[in-house]
Amino acid sequence: MNLTISGHHMDVTPALRSYVEAKLHRVTRHFDQLISVNVLLSVEKQKEKERRQKAECNLQLKGKNIFAECQDQDLYAAIDELVDKLDRQVVEHKNRTRAHQAVPVKHLAS
Repeated sequence: MNLTISGHHMDVTPALRSYVEAKLHRVTRHFDQLISVNVLLSVEKQKEKERRQKAECNLQLKGKNIFAECQDQDLYAAIDELVDKLDRQVVEHKNRTRAHQAVPVKHLAS
C-alpha cells in the first residue's frame, strides 16, 4: 500500500503524519487490499472562522476508487470524521463484493 500525506497551505508535522497513519490502520484492518492512499490536509482561506480545516482522502482499491472529505474547526476532528466515513464506505464495498461472489450450488440427485 502506497501512502501519501500532503498539506496545502500548511506543513505536515511528524505528529500529524503519525496520527493519520494510526487512524488509517483502522481502514486497512477491514480491507487490506488497498493499492494506494492519498491524504490531503489543508487550511481553507475563508472569511468565516468555522470549518476552516479540511481533510480529504482518496483510496484506490482493485476496481474502485473511494473518496471522502471532511471539514471542521480542528484538523484532528476532521481526520477522525474522515476515517469514520472511509471506514463505512470500505465496509459497504467489502459487503457488496462478498454478496456478489459465486455461491456453490449443491448437486441434486435425480
